[in-house]
Amino acid sequence: MEGEEKLAERIRKLTEIGISLSAEKETTRLLESILIGAKELSNADAGSLYSVIEDDKGNRMIKMETMHTDSLGIHEGGISTKEVTLPAIPLLNPNGSENHQNIISYSINSGETVNIEDVYHHDGFDFAGMRKYAEKLGYRPQSILSIPMKNHTGDVIGALQLINALSEKTGEIIKFSRTAQELVESLASQAAIALTNQQLIDEQKNLLESIIQLVATAIDDKSPYTAGHCRRVPVLTMMLADAAHESETGPFKSFHMTDEERYELEIAAWLHDCGKITTPEYVVDKGTKLETIHDRITEISTRFELLKRDAEITLIRKHLMENAYNTAEMDKNITMELGAMITKLDDDLSFVRAHNTGGEFMADADIKRIRGISRTSWKHQSETRPLLSDNEVYNLTIAKGTLTPEEREIINHHIVTTINMLESLPFPKHLSNVPEFAGGHHERVDGKGYPKGLTRDQISVQARVMGIADIFEALTACDRPYKKGKTLSNALRILGLMCEDNHIDPDLFQLFVDKNIFQAYADEYMNPEQIDKVTLENIPGIKL
Repeated sequence: MEGEEKLAERIRKLTEIGISLSAEKETTRLLESILIGAKELSNADAGSLYSVIEDDKGNRMIKMETMHTDSLGIHEGGISTKEVTLPAIPLLNPNGSENHQNIISYSINSGETVNIEDVYHHDGFDFAGMRKYAEKLGYRPQSILSIPMKNHTGDVIGALQLINALSEKTGEIIKFSRTAQELVESLASQAAIALTNQQLIDEQKNLLESIIQLVATAIDDKSPYTAGHCRRVPVLTMMLADAAHESETGPFKSFHMTDEERYELEIAAWLHDCGKITTPEYVVDKGTKLETIHDRITEISTRFELLKRDAEITLIRKHLMENAYNTAEMDKNITMELGAMITKLDDDLSFVRAHNTGGEFMADADIKRIRGISRTSWKHQSETRPLLSDNEVYNLTIAKGTLTPEEREIINHHIVTTINMLESLPFPKHLSNVPEFAGGHHERVDGKGYPKGLTRDQISVQARVMGIADIFEALTACDRPYKKGKTLSNALRILGLMCEDNHIDPDLFQLFVDKNIFQAYADEYMNPEQIDKVTLENIPGIKL
């Protein structure tokens, strides 16, 4: 009866271990749990878990992942801080034959369990290395159980090696019993499946991350003017989100992220601009107001030169008729009048050139002057045309930046495309919020953002975090066609104004400043000449 109770207890333990293995999501802890479970089921003093790997030359090797020796208090590999020092074992001999020299390589190559009562009285394997290593530690290995770990397809992916089964009554070293062997074999089978599943999950995760980073790289590579944006925004996003997560007081004391939620936000940050893959390059790359396929300022410059030429010809003809016999007086008058005309034309052209570059603001007087310049006429063959076409005037009078309202709408549409693209993907449950996080980074806390016009309460903390990260990166980036990267203090000043204008979350902006996130980012990603002294008293929108 006592034996039946012990068996039932072991079966119950096996079931518990199997359940825990299926729930474990981290490979290192999973390996540790497998070995500990095997030792408990067999009452072994020591044990090791091995996996089959490939070295950098493609040779299949046996790697010890973790080992425990209870009587010596030894724990290497796995979740311990001490690495395994034993070298990997080749599965094949130099001549290409299978390595059956030691017990672990034999188990993996043959797929068979090996149960030895006493290694000092067994001639089937070479135990010299094991004995030498054990002698250094003052340990005597005696009974050994080596069990291959086969996955659902029958492939051996590793092995369990247990050493020195202990009698539950006397504590003496005994042979591993048939029952213990069968229980550990059952565990090894479950463990192999759990490990294979975890490997598949890890591989799928790596594939997903690689595809995501591939898309981000494609977007950045699509335009030299946004290179690095998709890579830098995740950095800033996670810095600010982690600061909110770690807050023990204040507005974010109840905001916490699990590892999965943190991963979800990072994926969203990588994908926040994926819709830009459909945005035309001529809009993304528009470095000046007049740029289309090329910068039309060159055409306008040619028109000004033609005006100068025509003016000179007209004056010469006029003075030839008026001063036909006084060439000195004619030259003097031509020089004076032509000089004044050329000076005005050069001044107008310089003005047009200056306002072809986008800026923060264009005064009404400057807009009026552009329209006045456009009313000057020039001749193209026999046709008289305005110096600036209606489309050129429309572009040159853009008040902010280099994009017309229509082009700005094309740029803004990328977020709609982003949402549509992400919502069409079958994200697993733990990534289900990616579309919302990524799609909300252009919303404003006052409801004037896009594409949905959400208010602060309708926007997740994660999306609000990403919004600040996106703006700060854009302000400080040095690779934009329409502006230079802002200095650190100027970027913070602009963010502060946006905070006062109810554009960004004031609590997150306060945290951004209080935790010196701006400085940590600047030291790593901004050019040294941009990093000036920040005087907090000069930054609007924060509480000192």
